[in-house]
Amino acid sequence: MLKTTTMITTILCFLALCSLLIVINFKGDPSTPDSPISSSKNREIVSKTKTFGIIYPMAHSYYGMITQIAEDTANEHGVRLIVKAPDETSSEQQIRMMDTLIRQKVDGIAIDPIDSVALIPMINKAVDSGIPVICFESDSPGSKRLAYIGTDNYHSGKQMGVIISSLLNNKGMLLVETGMSEMNSLSERLDGLLTYLNEHTEIQVLDVRYNEGNSATATADLEFMIDNHPHFDAFVGLDFISASSSVFVWKAKGLDRYAFTFGMTPSINEAIHNGQITSSLSQNEQDWGTLIVERLLQASEGKSIPIFIDTGVVEINK
Repeated sequence: MLKTTTMITTILCFLALCSLLIVINFKGDPSTPDSPISSSKNREIVSKTKTFGIIYPMAHSYYGMITQIAEDTANEHGVRLIVKAPDETSSEQQIRMMDTLIRQKVDGIAIDPIDSVALIPMINKAVDSGIPVICFESDSPGSKRLAYIGTDNYHSGKQMGVIISSLLNNKGMLLVETGMSEMNSLSERLDGLLTYLNEHTEIQVLDVRYNEGNSATATADLEFMIDNHPHFDAFVGLDFISASSSVFVWKAKGLDRYAFTFGMTPSINEAIHNGQITSSLSQNEQDWGTLIVERLLQASEGKSIPIFIDTGVVEINK
């Protein structure tokens, strides 16, 4: 009787062990390719969110449209954006922001450099760390940046010269206001404008002033130039801050003179409609946000991208 009981107990234990082995086999080994657990882990790796940093030269509504379009594009591709801008125009702040993004090990950086030379070491540091860097609006050609998104600013300056000279019949007196003296795009723009006017017209440039990214300085400069040269024929603002200041001064003084600028914002568009600005050369800024995200995505995946993505210019007038 005891032997029979022992035999039955042994058989039951054997059956229970077999059942346990069957259950384990049914669930699958997580290390096997067909395992649901293994597949889930693979999906997490494939769909890992990339993070891109965008650094502007300053905090200004001008860049609001670019940010919004960049965020829309980023959402479509499952990309996270970190957007930074100095409180005031400061290449030192941009350098610190670049350093922060590098330490955060982001997957790509797009920067609009205030000082194309001062940012070279930090841009190179990012690229050497395996982080692709793209410049937009203003370039840093001496760095290891992979690409530049924007327009040929020297050519744009010359094109502005053509527009101005056609309205002034190749003669007259011009006042010029620009932004940061160290910014590559603005230097090229001014050089192209002055070169064209000197070589092809009799237009006299009475004064050139730099606002260094400060709205109050831009307004004060413009009022000073107008007081010193009341018989000027036209004004050109090479940056959006100069444009905004000219709209304010034109309204305050009730001026009826030609005013030209670069870029397109709702306020500039309204000023053109109201007659405070004669003409503006848009750099198709509405395309920058999409191009920044798409090109950084390609670069972060090891794909080659064009060195110069030319967004061109288009004249906007009433």
